Amino acid sequence: MAIVAPSLLAADFAHLARDCRICLDAGAKFLHFDVMDGHFVPNISFGAPVLTSIAKAVPAFYDVHLMLTDPLDYVPMFLKAGASMITFHLEANSPVDKTIEAIHAGGAQAGIVIKPATPAEDVFPWLDKVEMVLVMSVEPGFGGQKFQSGALDKLSALRAQAVKIGRPELLLEVDGGIDRTTAPLCVNAGASVLVAGSAVFGAADPAAEVDFLRSL
Repeated sequence: MAIVAPSLLAADFAHLARDCRICLDAGAKFLHFDVMDGHFVPNISFGAPVLTSIAKAVPAFYDVHLMLTDPLDYVPMFLKAGASMITFHLEANSPVDKTIEAIHAGGAQAGIVIKPATPAEDVFPWLDKVEMVLVMSVEPGFGGQKFQSGALDKLSALRAQAVKIGRPELLLEVDGGIDRTTAPLCVNAGASVLVAGSAVFGAADPAAEVDFLRSL
């Protein structure tokens, strides 16, 4: 079964705790928390105080995606706020090894994110150092974009390489345009974690969408 990580960027901010509970009750294992700085990506979203509040109200596994120019500078505050997993972009300015070390030192799991234009092979050197790789199937920064099929080849390449180096348990997450049509394609290509925003929170029955995705 796939791990479902509903993207809180698409939730109702006026009822964020309620929406989190709906997803968790439906079987979601992760809650995906997008952090944007208005510089690395052309949008601004949540900060650490929001994570602090929601993590206290709704204890869960918070999958925090840092879309920040200098993610290493912000790792401590998101660890303190309640992040369970912190993923950061390979394309960002912070040294990859130091950022991974800082996340692990704080007791959280670490992951690397790659944009659509970044080859899967660029992240191969760190596959034995992280718990997850996140493949963006849209340009990061905004929800509701159309799925880019090039992500499927990346997922396949990453899964094959993970098996090759003896890391078959490596989590491969995919984010962007995930719905009932694209999710099965991603799972078949090697994805184990599905980030879904609009597909879940834009549905008449969000719980039913979570249940469908986790059944894959």
